[in-house]
Amino acid sequence: MAGRLKAPTGRYGGKSAVERQAERRRRFLAAALDLFGGTPGFRGTTVAALSETAGLSTRQFYEEFRTLEDVLAALHLQVNDWAEQAVLSAYATVGHLPLDERVTALFRAYADYVGGDPRRIRITFVEVIGVSPGIEEQRLTRRSRWVDLICAEADMSVARGEAAPRDYRVAVTAFIGGVNGLLHDWNAGWVNATLDEVVDELVAQLLGILRPRGWQPPDG
Repeated sequence: MAGRLKAPTGRYGGKSAVERQAERRRRFLAAALDLFGGTPGFRGTTVAALSETAGLSTRQFYEEFRTLEDVLAALHLQVNDWAEQAVLSAYATVGHLPLDERVTALFRAYADYVGGDPRRIRITFVEVIGVSPGIEEQRLTRRSRWVDLICAEADMSVARGEAAPRDYRVAVTAFIGGVNGLLHDWNAGWVNATLDEVVDELVAQLLGILRPRGWQPPDG
């Protein structure tokens, strides 16, 4: 299909066209979280099945999206944006704490959101792999945003004298790959650990990167 169908305008049922569109989009994304993040997964879902799960029509689907890939892209961004918001909200309350306490709180906020729902892990780490060049570019772009966030925290920690001064981008990029792999394997049942134990391991690894053996704080 070349593009989306034109959605109706005007008020209906006490809601404006914009409000109705937002509600339809929310329902399609909620249905996609169930189907893409569970059974049958993105590749096994049809437009008809998604529309039925959302309680909407296929015509309404094409008023909001062109393809199921567009839905996957929107859902992937939504999950990541909400995870980032969880981390930033946590930072607002722990930004003054020492590095180890701060990092633990931030990772727990991320893990509680993403790891608290297996569907979110599957959307983030499984269903977006190998779909198309466009989805792959989005996945890598969004991952680089997490790299930027951790690098900013590392630079601030250096300025506070809590971490060794260096360029952290390569190390943090490698670390993010480890985060993705560990959470994926944990969710798949290949890692015999609680989510708290997974977070503790990730925190220990990041602190090891920020405070390598032999490094001493300026006043140490």
